[in-house]
Amino acid sequence: MTSTDLELAFTPAWKLREMIEHRKLSPVELADFTLKRVEALNPKLNAFLTVTADLAMQQAREAESAVMRGSRLGSLHGIPVSIKDLEGVRGVRFTHGSLLYQHEVADQDALCVERLKAAGAVIAGKTNTPEFGAAGTTENLLGEACKNPWDLNRTPGGSSGGAAASVAAGITAIAQGSDGGGSVRIPASFSGIFGMKPTQGRIPRRRGGAHSYFPINNSAVGPLSRDVRDSAVMLNVMSGPASDSEYGTIPSRPPDFTQALDRGVRGLRMAWSHDFGGAPVDPEVVEICGKAVRSFEDMGANVEHCEYRPDSTEAVFDAFVTFSAAKTYATHSDALHHRDKLTDYFTSALERGRTVTGEQLFAALSAIGRYRAYTDDFLARYDLLLSPTLAVGAFKIGHPPEVIGGKRVLSTRLGFYPFTYPFNVTGNPAATVPCGFTKEGMPVGLQIIGRMEDEVTVLAASAAFEMARPWVGKRPPVQ
Repeated sequence: MTSTDLELAFTPAWKLREMIEHRKLSPVELADFTLKRVEALNPKLNAFLTVTADLAMQQAREAESAVMRGSRLGSLHGIPVSIKDLEGVRGVRFTHGSLLYQHEVADQDALCVERLKAAGAVIAGKTNTPEFGAAGTTENLLGEACKNPWDLNRTPGGSSGGAAASVAAGITAIAQGSDGGGSVRIPASFSGIFGMKPTQGRIPRRRGGAHSYFPINNSAVGPLSRDVRDSAVMLNVMSGPASDSEYGTIPSRPPDFTQALDRGVRGLRMAWSHDFGGAPVDPEVVEICGKAVRSFEDMGANVEHCEYRPDSTEAVFDAFVTFSAAKTYATHSDALHHRDKLTDYFTSALERGRTVTGEQLFAALSAIGRYRAYTDDFLARYDLLLSPTLAVGAFKIGHPPEVIGGKRVLSTRLGFYPFTYPFNVTGNPAATVPCGFTKEGMPVGLQIIGRMEDEVTVLAASAAFEMARPWVGKRPPVQ
């Protein structure tokens, strides 16, 4: 691959969009280039479960015709994007990362997909995910594990692992993901890119599914990208209420998120909490993130080391796991009739959910209410909360750490992301920005958490950090 090809592969989507508008780049050529990168890199990464080559080329030809006609162009016109295989694309295989659905075809677009298409995006394919998104790494029974472009022996994280691997390796500049316990932020951090979970309900899902009327939801659709602006553009496209959206969608119209990118952080009050009152975390990660936090002080923010501790680490963990397991069983209990086609981790989640009592679920929901109130009160004193995104750098596939920083983790499946799932419980917006590398050469992310419905300040801080300590030029060995 030539240096010119690599530059195109790692060009942000917003710049590609400008090139298309000014007829310096053909959407057909860009789609063809992207599909060739999938063909070359996916055997190494297993980032895509399904490649939609025919659909992509059809959309690209339509996008090119619109350019030539001088039509009004959408904000993602002609830009290839991947869709996590937990969201439907009409007429495309829809596996949910499970053998149970390996032959299913979606009969309609998810709302976020519908909006991406309306903005002119070209669908390159469906990205890899653990079974029903139920893990923080990306392994399932459909094939080999998804791999990290920085080290093919290591996980890119999950559950949006394929999305993150694709963006990090320069296949697509942007990707749609979703986050039910950290599933955008985990792989973005492990893969050295930007990722954001907006406030739950900011990006709607279509009414009609099993979750449609849940009064509490832990999952949110979110963008992954190499730079902050691309994610802000994607948030603009995907956000806002819809007439057929599920319960819990934010009813107000969202702001223009790109307007936040030049605001800076001068005068903002930030809290820095390195372990949330006792969560196991690698000292190297704390050191790297601590240096990153000082950059905000250099930019004029007021940063205070202050523990965010809504409860004991064990109590937050129990509330999240109890609620998540009960929800998983309530929506997927029929899968237990097909145990031979299920992963061990998903079977365990179903079995745990089956044993949750009404008393335990009520206690978990009550705890969630307390954590939300605590977080609201905490962020009444601060504009933002900063923390490590994850407790460690990316580990070898199939070997999550049992001990971190000299402490035994509560769960090997969840123990490496104690800083992400609390904000799926509370619903707050949270982003991860690349802030350094471990001695083993693996990316480390800093998490930026904002007040409810205040994605603007999270994006402003993320963009300011990106300008102060740019990461976009850092590329993995697999590219």
